[in-house]
Amino acid sequence: MNSTAPYDLSGRTAVVTGAASGMGEATARLLAAGGARVALLARRTERLEELAAKIAADGGQALAVTADITDEASVAAAAQRVREVLGRVDLVVNAAGVMLPNPVDAGRVDEWTRMIDTNLTGALRVIDAFRADLIAAAAENGVADLVDVSSIGAHVAFPEYAVYSATKAALTALSASLRTEFGPRDVRVTNIEPGLTATELAGHIDNPGLSAALDGMFDAVEAMTPQDIADLIGYATSRPARVNLRQVVVLPTRQV
Repeated sequence: MNSTAPYDLSGRTAVVTGAASGMGEATARLLAAGGARVALLARRTERLEELAAKIAADGGQALAVTADITDEASVAAAAQRVREVLGRVDLVVNAAGVMLPNPVDAGRVDEWTRMIDTNLTGALRVIDAFRADLIAAAAENGVADLVDVSSIGAHVAFPEYAVYSATKAALTALSASLRTEFGPRDVRVTNIEPGLTATELAGHIDNPGLSAALDGMFDAVEAMTPQDIADLIGYATSRPARVNLRQVVVLPTRQV
């Protein structure tokens, strides 16, 4: 553990999806600083390798694993690679996601499919790939963690964000239901719903009007940083085994 790290995660083995940027990258760095061995999963190999090198330079341990969570075979291969190198996983963070707002009238089936397959089905693929690890680790050590990064869009309606919000509402509901299955086996399930956060998601929007509206929100409100969300994940996963932060809604102070 880095002596300046805020949380002690020594001995933990973590998987973080979406680790190439944003909340995933920040979370991976924080967990590694706390002493966890971290598997970095995302599609962008070069970004993952750069992050792994930075973590190593800071005294941590990280494994770059190129994976596409929309592809079942890719996730299975990634899980096998993680186990071969790092062993059994006891902490999983589903941080990968995509936000593609448009009016439903636009009929963007391509965007709907991509968001559902990434934000919901992709998270399920990752959970399925590592659920046996989490259950076995909890049985042996008394605790394991699954963290799903959702959004306030799960319960706050924003015009033209209907499908994105639907995927996040589904992820929030999935997390709550999984806690009823995993909690009795000492696997904590934490669902985090961030508000306005400065990540790459805004750059994915191809609707100029919606992009400008989001820019206006960033101008009006001091957004949270990916490090703010990583700090919350580090806090949640380092609590005593008897404590599960089940549902966390986190907003910039000026966002209402």
